[in-house]
Amino acid sequence: METRGRALRADAERTVRTILEAAERVLAADPTATMEQIAAEAGVARTTVHRRFATREALVEALTAWATERFRQAVEAARPLTSPPLVALHQVTVNVLQVKIGWSFAMGRTAPSDPEVARVHADVLAQCDQLFRCAREAGLLPADADLEWVRRVYYALIHEAAEEGRELVDVGAVDKLAARVVDTLLHGVGAPAKA
Repeated sequence: METRGRALRADAERTVRTILEAAERVLAADPTATMEQIAAEAGVARTTVHRRFATREALVEALTAWATERFRQAVEAARPLTSPPLVALHQVTVNVLQVKIGWSFAMGRTAPSDPEVARVHADVLAQCDQLFRCAREAGLLPADADLEWVRRVYYALIHEAAEEGRELVDVGAVDKLAARVVDTLLHGVGAPAKA
């Protein structure tokens, strides 16, 4: 009997994941899409979607939380606080681009109301700030670099790369985009200034 309960739980989790993945695809294409359109994309009955998510807003909030968890995992998988700074910076960039490209609707939402989503974003920001401190200590950034500005520029570069990356399907292309982001962050876009 206990095995059956676990199987049902796993089945329910798969159903929720299927609905969330379908919601991301549908809402990324049409942010005004209905629950019925999401159900059709997920291959489930509309009642199944409504049983899991009482309202469209509840579905969108769950989608945002799901994508935020993918975002947290992407940053942590790069080991930003223990890897050499240049390696960590590149890997964080690759991983975050993959999430931002794959979960563009959910990651594009601003000011999520879920306190857990806000906590994850604050934690990622703290890890990012620490990574830039390590990069400065390693000489990758100038000793007098304004790290808040560096982070803001990095986030802007990530955003632009993710926008460009929405057309990509090749994982190698994401790696090249990440290399461009890191190179631009560390070296700029123009010729080095003459002393």
